[in-house]
Amino acid sequence: MTIDDVIERMGWERAGRPTVALLGGGITNLNYRVDAGGQAYVVRIPGRDSALLGIDRAREHACAVTAHESGVAPEVVAYLAPEGVLITRFIDGRGLAEAEMRQAGMIGRVAHALRRCHGGRPFPGTFSPFHAVREYLAAAGARGARLPERFDWMLEQVERLETVLGRPGASRPCHNDLLLGNFIDDGKRLWIVDWEYAAMGDVFFDLGNFAAHHELPEALERTLLAAYFGEAGPAMMARLRLMRIVSDLREAMWAMVQVAISALDYDFRAYGRKHFDRCAAALRDPRLPAWLAEAADPTGGA
Repeated sequence: MTIDDVIERMGWERAGRPTVALLGGGITNLNYRVDAGGQAYVVRIPGRDSALLGIDRAREHACAVTAHESGVAPEVVAYLAPEGVLITRFIDGRGLAEAEMRQAGMIGRVAHALRRCHGGRPFPGTFSPFHAVREYLAAAGARGARLPERFDWMLEQVERLETVLGRPGASRPCHNDLLLGNFIDDGKRLWIVDWEYAAMGDVFFDLGNFAAHHELPEALERTLLAAYFGEAGPAMMARLRLMRIVSDLREAMWAMVQVAISALDYDFRAYGRKHFDRCAAALRDPRLPAWLAEAADPTGGA
């Protein structure tokens, strides 16, 4: 489906030819801003074979609607099935710089937005990063993707983490993809966009995923947990750090699937290598046994 097809389907030309601009930043889909009839919209056209990335477009639509009810996502205007095209209101705001996401004040705003999301009405579906890694491995392997020599060791080690982290205390509505580009600041509210991987899951994966993507140092990990929970105990810190490791392996395997299927001009192999390297380094951290013991302590977590 093309952007012209979407414009025709929505009937936007009735009030005159809409203005269309391609939005940058996406590495899975094509995103457009369309101004029509005095309103501004974002049109998201799915990338090729995106179901292999674990994306269920109908579920994404439902999660985006629910996240808007919680006040953290833009309003959904339309969902065009079966093409999976999602149309939302355009948020008049700005993207954020990496350095901003490592400021205590911004981390507090992120924690607030995540609490709103996690406390909202349940999402359809469930998300497990461990299950996602195995699904990506099957999809990438079937398409001949080359994995690093140390991959089998990394997978074995992460499966050890799964015995501790695999069963969250309670599943909550989670975003599961907290990249820099998925935040928009309108000056008053911090919005989260792109709910492709949203489902019921472990809040510590959202927290660890955010910490991993923004490479938070230990002090800011504590800031994030304190802003979210009101404290940052040893078991909480341990779960966040372990989920950072899992997040990097999930991200690396996601990239290996993209190497095989994506038509976008993006170096997914280099992206995957970065996350494989970070995962391997963290698995060699001498503190790992202590994190596992602390995360398994039933008296010390949230």
